[in-house]
Amino acid sequence: MTQKQAIQLFEERKVRTVWDDEAGKWYVSVIDVVGVLTDSADPNNYWKVLKSRLKKEGNETVTNCNRLQMLAPDGKMRLTDVADTEQLFRLIQSIPSPKAEPFKLWLASLGRERLEEMDDPENGLDRMLEYYHRKGYSENWINQRLKSIEVRKELTDEWERRGIKKGQEFATLTDIITLGWSGMTTRQYKQFKGLKTESLRDNMTNLELVLNMLAEATTTEISKERKPRTIAANRIVAAQGGRIAGNTRREIEAQTGKKNRFTSECEAGVSGKGIRADRGRKRLTAQSMPRTV
Repeated sequence: MTQKQAIQLFEERKVRTVWDDEAGKWYVSVIDVVGVLTDSADPNNYWKVLKSRLKKEGNETVTNCNRLQMLAPDGKMRLTDVADTEQLFRLIQSIPSPKAEPFKLWLASLGRERLEEMDDPENGLDRMLEYYHRKGYSENWINQRLKSIEVRKELTDEWERRGIKKGQEFATLTDIITLGWSGMTTRQYKQFKGLKTESLRDNMTNLELVLNMLAEATTTEISKERKPRTIAANRIVAAQGGRIAGNTRREIEAQTGKKNRFTSECEAGVSGKGIRADRGRKRLTAQSMPRTV
């Protein structure tokens, strides 16, 4: 399955989704759908109870639900129940909610918009611009953010050429790059900014976006030259790319007199649980492995 994960918005509520290129359809987090429809304080438990009842009733929709890794609120990739739009239409019938009909319309438009984007990629770009404008971002920031998406795509394409697997291996290398330039892992960075399920990059400043782009673009160029064949070799390349951008950040801080205290502590080893530095390489421990939810 060739997957592309995305956060969709329904009435300002975030819904985690995965696009399956081979099947040509979306898979949607069932727990997120339950949360949207019920406004439950504990959608996980609501779904657990509902799922048990539907199984006893012999409901095939529940039996046929897939499980995929998605980004959890704690910033880790965890297995969660997902359903395609057809399965969700049937599942929604079991959840009494005034939002049911509007959500069904939203689901239908989700599939249509994806097909339109495949026909004309500018449609997807237009929707992204509209979203950022609606959120009040400046034109300068939006331009940087769009460029960062392009840089990230070039990096992930390079990783795929080197045999790196999507999911945990992508996350591991991203953590190494982020640690190299910022002094924090991705999870620590989100905690530092007070984020849970929100996108880290959508909450970066212009300078942070530029430094992150420098780290990822540098990693891409080094990888193209060295053509690493193993995950271990790719870790070294990622650490080098992150370190180059990290040197730039420290030079900027030296010139401006502005230094992030939390970053300094991470670099000194006060923080950084789950990460161990070894001659410039950052290795994730078992604490960072995905668990099921």
